[in-house]
Amino acid sequence: MLSEHVVKLTEQLQTLYHHIMALLPDTLIMHGQLITVSMLLLAVIILFSFSKIRMDVIAILAITAIIMTGVLSPTEALSGFSDPNIVLIALLFIIGESLVRTGISFQMSEYILKIAGKNDIRIIVLIMLSVALLGSVMSSTGVVAIFIPVVISIASRSGIHVKKLMMPLCIAALISGMMTLVATAPNLVVNSELERANITEFGFFSITPIGIGVLLIGLIYCIISRNWLISPKQAQQAQQSPSRRKITDLIRDYKLTGRAHRAQILTGSPLIGRTLNSLHLRSQQGVNVIGIERWRKFRKVLIPVNGATEFIENDVLLLDFAHSEADYRQFLTTNSLEPKVLRGEYFSDQVKEVGMAEVALLPESSLYGKTLNEIDFRSQYFLTVIGIWRNHTALETDNLFEEKLEVSDTLLVCGDWGSIRKLQTRTNDFVVLDFPADIDDVAPASSQAIPALINLAIMIVLMVSGIVPNVVAALIACLLMGITRCIDMTSAYKSIHWPSLILIIGMMPFALALNKTGGIALVSELLKSHLYSYGPYIVLTFIFLLCSFVGLFLTNTATAILIAPIAINIALDFGYSPYPFAMTVAIATSASFITPVSSPVKTMIVAPGGYSFMDFVKVGIPLTILVLLVDLLLVPVFFPF
Repeated sequence: MLSEHVVKLTEQLQTLYHHIMALLPDTLIMHGQLITVSMLLLAVIILFSFSKIRMDVIAILAITAIIMTGVLSPTEALSGFSDPNIVLIALLFIIGESLVRTGISFQMSEYILKIAGKNDIRIIVLIMLSVALLGSVMSSTGVVAIFIPVVISIASRSGIHVKKLMMPLCIAALISGMMTLVATAPNLVVNSELERANITEFGFFSITPIGIGVLLIGLIYCIISRNWLISPKQAQQAQQSPSRRKITDLIRDYKLTGRAHRAQILTGSPLIGRTLNSLHLRSQQGVNVIGIERWRKFRKVLIPVNGATEFIENDVLLLDFAHSEADYRQFLTTNSLEPKVLRGEYFSDQVKEVGMAEVALLPESSLYGKTLNEIDFRSQYFLTVIGIWRNHTALETDNLFEEKLEVSDTLLVCGDWGSIRKLQTRTNDFVVLDFPADIDDVAPASSQAIPALINLAIMIVLMVSGIVPNVVAALIACLLMGITRCIDMTSAYKSIHWPSLILIIGMMPFALALNKTGGIALVSELLKSHLYSYGPYIVLTFIFLLCSFVGLFLTNTATAILIAPIAINIALDFGYSPYPFAMTVAIATSASFITPVSSPVKTMIVAPGGYSFMDFVKVGIPLTILVLLVDLLLVPVFFPF
């Protein structure tokens, strides 16, 4: 009933809006619609800046509001869902996950430490070059997710404060968007605007010369500014920090000794055919199921578990049991289980299958004040929380899952490595602080590293040659990744960062609405009357600064969606080539260094780097000015007016 009333109310409001519009002159209607779109855009910016509502939810609300005003039809407002660039971005997430699963990404961290040792300048240079190279062919968000634990590990081993390294990681990830056409979504948005204006699109490496210049300046700047954000005391504390911990250290620190067991389900067991949720093993018998060893296609694999996991005969259960040995024997007898040999403490000898990681709650996490039972952590993430670090010690309690989470808590999670790695994309509530050193030898598809590199090379060759469209090249690479077992379908679907895609789709209608209501033409006319006499360099500077200003509030993708058509329209009206102006939009939107809210790349490093809002302002403003100078110097050389 409530939904019917909402639908009727929506229809009545829309009818009233159209009746009012029908009474107004055409010119006033046009400006009225422009004002409506502008107010909606302002509302979106305000909602983004407060960060009280998820950005993808705001994007969906924006689409709904634009349709209700009648400025765009449902087909126009939802056209982003059929945009090839959206599909391309999703496919690049899958390519990035393939590189993680095959161990290529983590081999890079070993290489960096081997070459750079403990020299902070060499480490910064190698991190930035590695991130820029990897980010040139995959999502910068994915690159940062890969490199956060790598950078934390390097900081721990080298004795360099993590603040020195995390900001260069962020800057390099943003600059990586200037390396190739497919490196970041704004580039694809700009290219789409050129295509929409019936102008020949940029090539795969069109942006690369400017990107190399910006990267060089960024490297020099990060070396000079590397000590700006840390005090001498912080630097000294970092040098005294212990070496990177292993799983055996986590077992000791969290007091897990003696709690791990293996047991096989025998014929007639009451567990057979039952799901984990229906058995209530944790609440009634104090047993945590960490994973299941199960035979598939003549080999034994570790099955991640959640509440819906169903037990079958001959499953070998990996169990966490904190009570007495007598209680454990009683549990085995009651459930017709046979104990199996367990070598090493708490699955430490099964490190290739069973992993651990420490997870810190982010300041804006929605999990504070909730218990682990309320969160249902295992059902959401296929992992079990086996310890909580609170007030500088492991929390000792009879019922860990009834403890309410506090601000300073660090959670120790256990399960398969694939599920642990996927936690890196859960940026709203927590971040993986560090992987134990044991992970360096672990990758779920490590034997497929060479095929993964070959598949990546095939995609790049296809994109550079232009034999097929970029989205088809990425699709071919994803299919090859699947055929060569670099990634499975479950991991592929989970690797796609859906909120980012929805955000992009939700902001696309604003560019179309501003164009349809005359907003872009109006801005172009205003700029034409005020800027034309100053020459192309001043216009180029204005476009860059406009992108930087809008980028303080909106994501770089949303900024490109709004500014790219304006920049191209201005260039055509002034009689200039559209390419330098379109390229400046691509460069400026990737150079969004000033605030931590305009890109997931920056948001992800705030907590692990220990940064404040002003840290980004302090580093971001000078760097933005330097990138502007590089843009003014190089863009006209490669793309004459």
